[in-house]
Amino acid sequence: MKIDVRKPTADELKTMGVTAWPVWSCGISTFDWSYSDQETCYLLEGEVTVETGREAVSFGKGDLVVFPRGLSCVWKVKAPVRKHYRFG
Repeated sequence: MKIDVRKPTADELKTMGVTAWPVWSCGISTFDWSYSDQETCYLLEGEVTVETGREAVSFGKGDLVVFPRGLSCVWKVKAPVRKHYRFG
């Protein structure tokens, strides 16, 4: 399972309706997480490395990230995070 990280254009964000998605925040921490559904998120702030056992993926402010359904990982939040997110 691969985590997709990219820098979206302003037009892509508008088309996806990202600003209408809920916002989630988290301080510096490390925690286990698993995805029962696909999650797409857009980072407003922060810096994170997610470890899957096979790879470590880092992302931060301005990145659009897609986590596949069924993924189990460890989140390592290196700078406080604020993100828009959507499941499904």
